[in-house]
Amino acid sequence: MFSHKVLKLIVPTLVGTILLVSCKTDIEMVNLLAEREQVPSLTAKNFEILHTENGKPKLRIKAPETQYFQHAEEPYYEFEKGITVFIYDDSLKVESTLTANYAKFYEEKELWVARYDVVAQNRIGQILNTEQLYWDQKSKKIYSDDMVKITSEDDIIFGEGFDSDENFDNWVIRKISGVLYLDDEE
Repeated sequence: MFSHKVLKLIVPTLVGTILLVSCKTDIEMVNLLAEREQVPSLTAKNFEILHTENGKPKLRIKAPETQYFQHAEEPYYEFEKGITVFIYDDSLKVESTLTANYAKFYEEKELWVARYDVVAQNRIGQILNTEQLYWDQKSKKIYSDDMVKITSEDDIIFGEGFDSDENFDNWVIRKISGVLYLDDEE
């Protein structure tokens, strides 16, 4: 039916077309998967969650909106419109609070990143201000490498870098500067 010359011309053309279509499909699939990682699988408005331990509230998180990126290489929650966190003691009193204009929670690492006008306050009224703060829930530590300011009833302390327990009770400022007022006692 077909001459040998026609088959030599048609077969490579068909194989090339199949390979081209196959490559295009693979590229489209890669692009689709990449887009999937960047699209939230869940969006919640007026988000509020209460975390309890042994039936007692330990942590309450409130946010105007949250998005969950389940298909990202490292799944995370994103709070683009800000966040407020309350940590409770065993007698259900607020032990510390944290607010930020942006936050992200990496689910597998149990790591929070709070950014932009971050304010934390502990039960004795000390207030921490910084632009970026990390909270490692596994190690129960909060820290920052940015400039920080801690205001208490008597002092304002500035520094670069900060480490604390998650309740903001025992803290250390690295590269400290500021004004300290000491009582003149003889």
